[in-house]
Amino acid sequence: MIGDVRELYQAMILDHGRRPRNFGRLQSATGSAEGFNPLCGDRVTVFVRVEDGVLRDITFEGQGCAICTASASMMTERLKGHPLDEVERVFQRFHELVVNGAKPDDGADLAKLAVFEGVRAFPVRIKCATLAWHALRSALQPSSGEPGKGVSPHE
Repeated sequence: MIGDVRELYQAMILDHGRRPRNFGRLQSATGSAEGFNPLCGDRVTVFVRVEDGVLRDITFEGQGCAICTASASMMTERLKGHPLDEVERVFQRFHELVVNGAKPDDGADLAKLAVFEGVRAFPVRIKCATLAWHALRSALQPSSGEPGKGVSPHE
């Protein structure tokens, strides 16, 4: 049973890694930020369009490993159309899950993102999984409308 779940999770990460959703530049972006991980070369730019306190649209572009690309892809699917306070709450929960192994109180909160729980067993991969998330956070800052604003991965 556990092996089946692990295989499903791996398949989901590989699918998003190979066929990322919401990939490309967002022409109507109100903010953007680039994340770069010099340890492995992952580079992701996140584009956001915020209106009335809601993340109306979110896309990303760049190159990275399967974990980085899948995390960015799944992040965009989970957060598009949600209020900024929920975006921040999901960011915090995802970060706690990946970095500390904290279990989400409500499985629906992270939804499919729980597949990244196993990443914490590989400390180098934590930065891969969280890079796009930190770029998103920077893109949501008021001054982030400047193209090329960069971030580095944090733990």
